[in-house]
Amino acid sequence: MTRLLFVCMGNICRSPTAEAVMRQRLEGVGLAGEVEVDSAGTGAWHVGRPPDERSAAAAARRGVTLSGAARQVRDADFADFDLLLCADGANVRELLARLAPDDPARARVRRLREFDPAAVARGDLDVPDPYYGGPRGFDDVLDLVTAACDGLLAAVRDGSLEPA
Repeated sequence: MTRLLFVCMGNICRSPTAEAVMRQRLEGVGLAGEVEVDSAGTGAWHVGRPPDERSAAAAARRGVTLSGAARQVRDADFADFDLLLCADGANVRELLARLAPDDPARARVRRLREFDPAAVARGDLDVPDPYYGGPRGFDDVLDLVTAACDGLLAAVRDGSLEPA
């Protein structure tokens, strides 16, 4: 079984959105039993809280259900997941700072948008944090995450999913 962990800062906006979108995509193609998805945050500010209401509402408008409760990335996650897919470069830096320079888990820490060819072509690999922005930011996050999850699903399906 492939195991994917989506990571953002507080685990209430971007990473639970990515988790829910990916779960929906996997269910849509009959791969839900072959790929496990979860999400976590680099910080502990929101541990135990549900996804942000604005993220949940934006997702619901598109037929995507956000669920679960925020948690922080644990040391065991580096071994337990095949890929830790970060929303932005700051998340990547925080996770890499927890690992020794020669730790093979470093290769499993990636940005989610690396799986969106258009984002790669533009060199725009961050999913901006909508928390302090306006309501449109949550829809923008959904657009970015959906494109990346579609690319991620293609990699899962064609067997090319592997650490960098």
